[in-house]
Amino acid sequence: MVQIVPRPRLDLPERLYRLDELGTNLWWSWHPRAAWLFRSLDPVLWETLDQNPVMFLRYLNPERLRRAAADPAYVTAYDAVMDRFDALTQDNATTAWVGRHEPALVGRPVAYFSAEFGLHPSLPIYSGGLGVLAGDHIKTASDLGLPLFAVSLLYRQGYLRQRLDADGWQLDVPAELEPWGEPTTPMLAPDGRPRLVEVAFEDPAHPVRLAVWVVQVGRVPLFLLDADVEGNPDWTRTISSRLYGGDKEHRLRQEIILGIGGVRALRAVGLDPAYWHGNEGHAAFHLLERVREHVAAGLPFAEAADRVRRATVFTSHTPVPAGHDVFAAEQMDRYFGHFWPQLGLGREEFLALGRHDGSGDGFNMTALSMRLSDHRNAVSARHGEVTRRMWHDLWPGTPPEAAPIGHITNGVHLPTWINDREQDLLDRHLPIGWRDRQEDPATWEAVREIPDGELWRIHQEAKGELLEYLREYTRRRWASGLLEPGQVVASGPFLEPGALTIGFARRFATYKRATLIFSDPERLARIVNNAERPVQIVFAGKAHPADDGGKRLIQEIFWRARDPRLNGRIAFAENYDMALAARLYAGVDIWLNNPRAPLEASGTSGMKAAANGAPNLSILDGWWAEGWAADAANSNGWGIAPDGGDPERQDAAEARAFYDALERQVIPRYYDGRDADGVPTAWVRTMKEAIRTNAPAFSAQRMVIDYIRQLYLPAALGEGKVPATARRA
Repeated sequence: MVQIVPRPRLDLPERLYRLDELGTNLWWSWHPRAAWLFRSLDPVLWETLDQNPVMFLRYLNPERLRRAAADPAYVTAYDAVMDRFDALTQDNATTAWVGRHEPALVGRPVAYFSAEFGLHPSLPIYSGGLGVLAGDHIKTASDLGLPLFAVSLLYRQGYLRQRLDADGWQLDVPAELEPWGEPTTPMLAPDGRPRLVEVAFEDPAHPVRLAVWVVQVGRVPLFLLDADVEGNPDWTRTISSRLYGGDKEHRLRQEIILGIGGVRALRAVGLDPAYWHGNEGHAAFHLLERVREHVAAGLPFAEAADRVRRATVFTSHTPVPAGHDVFAAEQMDRYFGHFWPQLGLGREEFLALGRHDGSGDGFNMTALSMRLSDHRNAVSARHGEVTRRMWHDLWPGTPPEAAPIGHITNGVHLPTWINDREQDLLDRHLPIGWRDRQEDPATWEAVREIPDGELWRIHQEAKGELLEYLREYTRRRWASGLLEPGQVVASGPFLEPGALTIGFARRFATYKRATLIFSDPERLARIVNNAERPVQIVFAGKAHPADDGGKRLIQEIFWRARDPRLNGRIAFAENYDMALAARLYAGVDIWLNNPRAPLEASGTSGMKAAANGAPNLSILDGWWAEGWAADAANSNGWGIAPDGGDPERQDAAEARAFYDALERQVIPRYYDGRDADGVPTAWVRTMKEAIRTNAPAFSAQRMVIDYIRQLYLPAALGEGKVPATARRA
């Protein structure tokens, strides 16, 4: 673990003084017994403060802490958690997974750059799947003992908080983060002042200064850069304030901070990565800064670029062309006119690094990343095929199937996403230490032997908690005078615990087709209103602030939820975040996903639902094309084959396929064949198969091990390091 500056200490009982230290390391968030230490002190306050231990300890009644310090049971639990926590600081060279299985990586850390990290709702510096995937990646690195430094920006206004107005239109409400109300700690220089690094925008004579903060994620430090520094011009101080806010120029400035500032921040705090991983093209400028360092050390550009390539991993997540950042040549002239001479390049040579067919004269960040990385991957097998077709022209004369881009299918951090009740159940039935071997399918064979009634009971409890959450959220908003009656109906207070409940929660982009299920409103009304076999659907998700098409989809669902024909069986859950997501994955009966193939790169929401025993009903695209088991006797869900026609025909055919699957397969399996205790045995068998087959194959542990063996080892041994004398602090 990196040495960090201690936060101001709270006035805690001496016997429990390390609760503050525990609360500032997000390790607690995926260890239920650690979370219990906070929650048990005041469950209501814990939920009111969004499970934020930093704020919680500051608002907690001191008398509760004094009572806990005198309670032998609490103190015993505290000591057990702190013993496990302390194991993080011990030498893991031989005991952790990496030390035992891939010792060549011990002492060779990777720098992992991402524009967002989804770690916990108390640190809202994420928007959706990309950030949550990055968060799961570094949590797993901590679990495995993989030496890793993560880099991003400290967004003081986070991403948007979502509110729907009376017409169902998404309002984008920024959050405001408090420096001492979140698990962030400033990095200080030896003289006690804030550790600062500089980056130049248009005028290299007047650089912008960046403060460096750190969040500890188990063994992994996440460094966050912040432009809100006294002395910076006012217009620069908000550059890092909001994730994905502003126009193209604002985005370019943020990516300069992330890439160039990120490299300089690691140098400034004395860290020396052996290899580097860019998570999507937003971080691509770290490649240019590293080339600049090599050139400053005396290498010509070609050799400097080659060294950077050998030590770089790049992951592309986006099969949609519009999802790749492209900046105008004029913008690059203004912001990099002072920079390319430091690379030993002229203007045209520099701009050629980011050139790609279809981008015009623009500078494409994915093209730059592909050109300056030797180790490249897409995030599912299907996405690998699409990505090779998109980018094969970067290697002239290379056919798509031979383009040097592999794939590693995404995975999810199971200790974060499997709900606590199910983890307790797995502790009773799976082999001891199953979390350490979660990527091994053999570990999960015992799921088949879990008594049907036990699994069904914990699922019903989780479902009840989800519906109670929706009712309570609606009640609070109504009591505050912020809802009109139509909004109440759309928020889900009338959902029933006995009805088959479908979940759909995604970023609301048009290609994800959130409203496909409404293609035949009359048929859908017959399905959801069946008196003996009712069905209900919970939607959630945010549209990008600039995506009016996505906002219109949300608005359509809002109005469908108010349609009397659907009888209150459609709900839209407002302000989708990691906390709501976890409730949905555990509480719905089945997960719906219907992207327009082949535009789903991977998808991870369905993986999380499956690990919680919610089978998928999804288009065979992205991860589900690999995850679906078609064997009728041991089915783990339902797969809908893409139609492949023109968009209008494709939508109509696939909507019919979803309706048919619901009426003929899903609904009968859920309601038929119940035993004397009301347990749907055939459905529970499908739940077990969803867990047994999908949890190991799509765990983040399997994913990171794949990265280690396929990409990290060759990158770490590529010897692309910069001489110490050339690094810029």
